[in-house]
Amino acid sequence: MNLPRIGDWHGYDELRRIQDTHLVETLRAAARSPFYRARGDVPTNRAELGDVALTTKRDLREAYPFGLLAVDRAELATYHESSGSSGAPTSAYYTEGDWLDLTERFVRKPVGIHPSDMFLVRTPYSLMLTAHLAHAAARMCGATVVPADNRSLAMPYSRVVRVLRDLDVTLTWSLPTDALLWAAAAALAGHRTDRDFPALRALIVAGEPLSAARRDRIAALWGAPVVEDYGATETGSLAGVCPHGSLHLWADRAIFEVYDQATGRTAPDGRGQLVVTPLFREAMPLLRYNIEDEVEVAYGTCACGWWLPTVRVLGRTAFDCRTAGVPLTQIGLEELVFGLPAEYGVLFWRARAGSTRLRVEIEVADRHRAPAVAALVAAIGRTYGIDAEVVPVPPGGLVPAPLLTATADVMKPRGLFREDEDWAKALRYY
Repeated sequence: MNLPRIGDWHGYDELRRIQDTHLVETLRAAARSPFYRARGDVPTNRAELGDVALTTKRDLREAYPFGLLAVDRAELATYHESSGSSGAPTSAYYTEGDWLDLTERFVRKPVGIHPSDMFLVRTPYSLMLTAHLAHAAARMCGATVVPADNRSLAMPYSRVVRVLRDLDVTLTWSLPTDALLWAAAAALAGHRTDRDFPALRALIVAGEPLSAARRDRIAALWGAPVVEDYGATETGSLAGVCPHGSLHLWADRAIFEVYDQATGRTAPDGRGQLVVTPLFREAMPLLRYNIEDEVEVAYGTCACGWWLPTVRVLGRTAFDCRTAGVPLTQIGLEELVFGLPAEYGVLFWRARAGSTRLRVEIEVADRHRAPAVAALVAAIGRTYGIDAEVVPVPPGGLVPAPLLTATADVMKPRGLFREDEDWAKALRYY
């Protein structure tokens, strides 16, 4: 597989020529897919691609499990399903050739992944792609993988903190929120994140919209840079951060569009839902697949010289929230919460968008309650022009301390118990 490398093009015209060259094989692959054959609208070139109906998450669900398969099933290397955060999960499958593209995109990190790295993978292995992708990419680079998983009874936060410290973990892969939870768990264990984890050189995060304010707070807590990645189980990594901190779409590996729901039109840039046509998919070609994430895409120059569009990910469109008719986004509110002075110690929050009033709860110590509440109410009023009820809750009110300090409680299936043991757990693996 002849994969483009950063530096193979200089300027957006050359980038477009690379896309057009590889689009030809993508369209041939789509013609072998039962789903696109049944739709009868497989184009033969870019000019015709714009007339193809968007592929939706509903399409993927209705094609479950192998309706989009374009190769013999014997050629598949892995099968995955999305988390289903906005509805029923969707299927995704990859060949060994697909995996070359997946891993090469993932390792495009300004911090690099090296054989000397101890790489903690803290996203779900289960059916999703995320942990398997990081694991495979790290092994490709020769790094040692610590498969910490997520949502696992065998890997509570206290154990993550122990492993981070005792194994001298250098890189992590997780949700941004997880990095905050580790920091809180480390503090409860008597550790200082900016001092007691000296080997940590970067936290690689994905899976949630990430504001600049929260990114900076996580970096300050751990004394290490936060490196953002963006993608999906159906596509793999779609964007990554350059050495100058901009999040760039991998437009040498996919064609991107921005869909305006109000007009039904797409454009190469602007604000709307992200639409992607991957260019190196053998098993499951996708034409104009609507990720349903709200984004802002821009073409311009960046000091990195990559000649790739930049993207700002605002969140899943399905999670539409409004108060007094004003649209709210998680990333917008997050920017305000983490814009509070760091000494207030606010790491955890939640909000409920009522029809006339927004309610926000923040974890904050008693001594900082009044100024934190006043500052956040004022910031929300300035930014959105709406009334907000900001409710302070004591530390542990949103994230209970037992969640952060609990140890593993996992047992293998058993049939034989002593008289003083609880045999209600017979045959259960937890």
